[in-house]
Amino acid sequence: MKSKGAKKLMATVLGIGFTGIALMVSCTKTNQTLDVKTADLPAVVTNPADLLCAKTDNAPTIDGIVDAVWDNATQLNTTTQVPDPGNGLFNGYVGTQYPVSLKSMYDGTYVYFLAQYADNDKSVQVSPWYFNPTTKRWAQEPSAKTFDSNGNITRDGWGEDKLAFLWNIDNSTSKFAAQTCYASCHTFTPYLDPTTTPATVKSNASGNHYTNGANEKIDMWWLKIGRDPINGQFSDEYQDWAGGPSITNLVGGSGNGRHQDDQVVTGSSTSYPYGPVYSANVGGTSNNSQTFTLTVMGKTLTTTAPKYLIPGKTDYYYILQTDIDAGVAKQIKGLDTLGVLTLSDGSKIDPNVGTDYQRVGDPIYGGGGPKIIPSYVSMPLTKGRADINCMVNYTGSGWVIEWKRLLKTTDALKQDVDFSSLQDQPFGVAIFNKSNYQHGIKPNLTLKFQK
Repeated sequence: MKSKGAKKLMATVLGIGFTGIALMVSCTKTNQTLDVKTADLPAVVTNPADLLCAKTDNAPTIDGIVDAVWDNATQLNTTTQVPDPGNGLFNGYVGTQYPVSLKSMYDGTYVYFLAQYADNDKSVQVSPWYFNPTTKRWAQEPSAKTFDSNGNITRDGWGEDKLAFLWNIDNSTSKFAAQTCYASCHTFTPYLDPTTTPATVKSNASGNHYTNGANEKIDMWWLKIGRDPINGQFSDEYQDWAGGPSITNLVGGSGNGRHQDDQVVTGSSTSYPYGPVYSANVGGTSNNSQTFTLTVMGKTLTTTAPKYLIPGKTDYYYILQTDIDAGVAKQIKGLDTLGVLTLSDGSKIDPNVGTDYQRVGDPIYGGGGPKIIPSYVSMPLTKGRADINCMVNYTGSGWVIEWKRLLKTTDALKQDVDFSSLQDQPFGVAIFNKSNYQHGIKPNLTLKFQK
């Protein structure tokens, strides 16, 4: 039997997400409890930061619906919180808490996970396209909340809900046991820009992830709820040295060590910034965007617009590559100065007629018309990035997320954590709501396998 609803959590959660930016700030512990479900599991748990992974002979079905077998796993209730890294990076989100419940099981082949949390808003749109009838231009919604100079919100965020986990690969990252998520966080590290005369020290406007040694790697599981489960997947990625802090000057302060599994270094940039060059993306999504050149009042200008749309379709948030291949999605071949689109079949769409493609309702929190156009084209993840099978279910009041991964993958590049020894594994979890990189963090958790 299956329970078709997620267990409703006590606090309302706004959503989930993760951009890989975990920040070097102190973490405040929150009260956490364990809900013991069966008599054969420990009645007393001494560390409320432990996620106990129960041995099972019956695998749950990965479909986003809670199987009865999950009753045999101990539930960890914990809370992520959005920190304040400074520099306004998380403005509008700081202090927000996102409670989440976690369960885990394993058998001889796989490790299984279940996450449940409340969310009043199913956020799966990602910066969709809309038409501005005043400027006669196509534009994209912001991926996070925007504010004016006085700190007043001007537009709600149009990012998607996300969930992420970080794991230490082969215990290679020395700070991970004590800091988990914060072990690879480098926030606002200043750098010397050699392109100016004289060279000047510049501040870094964002926080990036990279490890602190050439042999250190972190496994990063990053679920973009609006995208990856379309293909039953949870993106498997990793973090590495990426040049590291000692040569931050040479890489223009970027030092970004976040990569998709099976991406490897193929060379180095021959011009500033001199960062490593990695191989191409391993499946996933591509931007539904293109550039047009227009002549307006004798002046030439460039503007962006969507590349594909599905004529007549409403309330959709992605386009499949198979839709394009089958001709269901039409390519936009032309754009005039009034924003009128010409499609590949010769038909035209005039967004000035009606409000189907325009913003509607409240100017801050209102939505888009029924035909706003998705910002991305979805394709399955491939190679090592496709190691994790996942399905999600939005219950109307929250998310149910189920996934599984081999205890030991076929990874030969040291980009995956290996669970096959059944040793304790420290980890951190991040949850975002309808945002880009602003996220709640809970570090210093431990997965413990019950023998």
